[in-house]
Amino acid sequence: MRHTISVLVENKFGVLARIAGLFSARGFNIDSLAVGETEDPTVSRMTIVLNAEDERILEQIKKQLHKLIDVITVIDLTKKDFFERELVLVKVAFDKSNKEQLEKIIHKFKAETLHKDKDSFIVEATLGHEHIKEFLSALKEFSIKELVRTGKIAIPK
Repeated sequence: MRHTISVLVENKFGVLARIAGLFSARGFNIDSLAVGETEDPTVSRMTIVLNAEDERILEQIKKQLHKLIDVITVIDLTKKDFFERELVLVKVAFDKSNKEQLEKIIHKFKAETLHKDKDSFIVEATLGHEHIKEFLSALKEFSIKELVRTGKIAIPK
């Protein structure tokens, strides 16, 4: 099962390494990780996404996270109502025959063209995880030159 965990931590060096170490020690691969300051610059929020079939081990990890000295709170958002977003920047090549089709896809997903060249666009899209997948799937018929993607960020309702 895919889990989204929100962790508030003190904004200190080494915290990220300790938290990532907890997951790797238990054999969990982190699918997505986003970290940034909150409204308080001394506190950061980590949004961690992982697949966990063994709920008992995941519960152990959450308990161990709570015990880390720099961890303030741990919230498993998986079974709660929350908003999620990811950001993707894509450099997409086109030719005269498919430029209009590319523009329609950009418009459909409410993406923004950041830069236009004679044969490529750099496009920004901020969407939920599933919509990001759909957007990238729609762009597959074009030539994706570069792709940069953030991890998921989430906030409970």
